[in-house]
Amino acid sequence: MALTRDQVRAIALLARVRVPDEGLEPMAKEISGILHWIEQLNEVDTEGVEPMTSVVAMTLPMRPDAVDDGGDPAAVLKGAPEPVDGFYAVPKVVE
Repeated sequence: MALTRDQVRAIALLARVRVPDEGLEPMAKEISGILHWIEQLNEVDTEGVEPMTSVVAMTLPMRPDAVDDGGDPAAVLKGAPEPVDGFYAVPKVVE
């Protein structure tokens, strides 16, 4: 699939990427090459292939789902820029 300069200009606008006019033609060739590679991937027969999240079959370790206050409130609040009365103070974000 070959892209035109106008299509690349539209893609750049949607992606909020500034591409100078002299860069449109090389960018069109590069994106067209990527799209051609993706079209080749569509030709691969994946019938009967189970989806996977990793190439290694493994299960994730589980931990008990328990509420924990961290054990040391002073240590937890060390990362707070301005703690107030033992709590994180954050700026108001909703008006």
